[in-house]
Amino acid sequence: MMVIVVENAPPRLRGRLAVWLAEIRAGVYVGVYSTRTRERIWVETLQLLGDGSAALAWSSSTDSGFEFETAGPNRRLPIDFDGLTLVRFDVPPE
Repeated sequence: MMVIVVENAPPRLRGRLAVWLAEIRAGVYVGVYSTRTRERIWVETLQLLGDGSAALAWSSSTDSGFEFETAGPNRRLPIDFDGLTLVRFDVPPE
């Protein structure tokens, strides 16, 4: 399973995501695809994201059971801590 969450995304990106995934809430898209298809959807998301932000999470055989990536102006960033992916919060710019 994969989940993409977008904020401040252009309508073209939202429409493109809706072609592949079910929009279960505004800006939240879910679906089940192969690794290759998931990566292709993420590449298209990055290309169309503009000034918005996005997060992609997918099922994985890691200790936490999932992996994720983020893009755009986002305070939450994934970091590796001895094989476990945690979330680091950046300090907002002043």
